[in-house]
Amino acid sequence: MPIEQLTEIAQAIHPYVTAIHLREKQKTARELFQAIDYFTKKDIPLTKIIINDRVDVAHVTRAMGVQLAYHSLEANTVKKYFPELRIGSSIHSYEEGQISKENGANFVLFGHVFPSKSKPGKNPKGLEELKRIASLNIPVIAIGGITPENTRQVAAAGANGIAVMSGVLDAVDPVEAVKSYVNVLKNGGESIESFL
Repeated sequence: MPIEQLTEIAQAIHPYVTAIHLREKQKTARELFQAIDYFTKKDIPLTKIIINDRVDVAHVTRAMGVQLAYHSLEANTVKKYFPELRIGSSIHSYEEGQISKENGANFVLFGHVFPSKSKPGKNPKGLEELKRIASLNIPVIAIGGITPENTRQVAAAGANGIAVMSGVLDAVDPVEAVKSYVNVLKNGGESIESFL
């Protein structure tokens, strides 16, 4: 998706979400820096931006945080040198959740919980594994196939937040899509942090 289009969506939805995860894995550090500069010129607060893997860019731009993958630096290393960053760790199992917690991640991003367009042909991890991970006492953000219809199930399984890509980015009206998730959470009374 072109950065201009992504920025337009982010600008419209940021009042309704806790964070915007910039997952541009193929972009260079310079391109990411330019994208974040573009975001901030459109009044998207740095305090809502989480950058995928690029600790250097997150630090230089003063973004809220960084999302680490299995191949990234360990959370405790990032925390040692960049204590101001909120650190997320992408996980796919209870064991990876334990390691992330031990390594000092502030939260984990777990998935994919349900079948997902972005993971075609791969078996979802499911709600039972989400429940196990929630028992680790580290904030868990659930991702993968999450819809307004199954959001309450995710909350009931112990997730502290949800991350949604296709459900928002592919929507005819991304703002209305985000509002539908938020409304489900507010009307259901669940205590869950919204996240994108």
